[in-house]
Amino acid sequence: MMKGLKKWRLFSLLAVLTVFLAGCGQEELSTLLPAGQVGKDQFNLLLLSSGIMLLVIIVVVAIYLVALVRFRRSKLGEDHIPEQVEGSHTLELVWTIIPILLILLLAVPTVYYTYKLGDVTAMGAVDDDGNAENLVVDVTAKLYWWEFEYPDLGIVTAQELVVPMDEKVYFNLIAADVKHSFWIPAVGGKLDNNVENVNKFYLVFEKDSSELKDGVFYGKCAELCGPSHALMDFKVKTMPRAEFDNWVAAMQASGDNQVVANPAGEEVFKQSCIGCHATSGVGESGAVGPNLATFGDRNRVAGFMDHTKEDLIDWIKYTQKHKPGNKMPEFADQLSDSELDALAEYLMGLSVEK
Repeated sequence: MMKGLKKWRLFSLLAVLTVFLAGCGQEELSTLLPAGQVGKDQFNLLLLSSGIMLLVIIVVVAIYLVALVRFRRSKLGEDHIPEQVEGSHTLELVWTIIPILLILLLAVPTVYYTYKLGDVTAMGAVDDDGNAENLVVDVTAKLYWWEFEYPDLGIVTAQELVVPMDEKVYFNLIAADVKHSFWIPAVGGKLDNNVENVNKFYLVFEKDSSELKDGVFYGKCAELCGPSHALMDFKVKTMPRAEFDNWVAAMQASGDNQVVANPAGEEVFKQSCIGCHATSGVGESGAVGPNLATFGDRNRVAGFMDHTKEDLIDWIKYTQKHKPGNKMPEFADQLSDSELDALAEYLMGLSVEK
């Protein structure tokens, strides 16, 4: 009976590992399929360190097996005494020099890439006219959502980061409440968003996200920050520079002559939501709630729910049920079904890409 239970335990363990490893081949979120130069550099370091560890394991296991086979008691007898090598200068040099070489083999490229990937001296570079030469994004992490401000472009958005391809994009990372961590697994390693200081780094995006299954790369908070930490996702849209410039122009014009899908829903929004949310992409960071100028262009509601009118209504009614600890109140008892329907239709119509 116990033997059968042990077999089922092994089967269950393998099944769980299969579920986790199933994510390794998804381009939008896998660190093993890097989609940018930073991710590729870090992946190469991963391969190097894994190769060194595998080499050490193979050598140690080989020595162990040789000793186990050649010097077994049944072959050499009870009274056999192996050759004593205590004090051998040759062996001591071998097992001292080899680890040093392996450490140097890992340390030299690690130090090189640490300084290379941490070089943000070009972040503030300007041309002869005083215009910024590189794109800079200020990332503010909040419970439990992300705000992205483009200070040199005068626009701000939330939950979906939009960036051009094949160029360095620099980031200023900070947190508004508790420590968070900014991580786009397929593009580069994580870096903390702290409350007390600004962390700076850059990423390079080399793949067009429109070619991916969901049309976006997935970003995560990689620092335990509260009860809804696992739901603190964001998305990344990458596109050629010309398309990005068009998106910026549309964002800068989002405050003028905005098309309203449902005027009644706009009135509900002004009465219940405008104190925390903006619907224009022009502005600065610091809002209480996410900027909604591009809400109709997103692929998720609240970062993780399906982008449908029904799920949006459910989110507005029961925010704490879906994402415990977030700062948005529930409106189930404050808005009627008709008001919720009109509000949802209005929000789904907010778009700069259509």
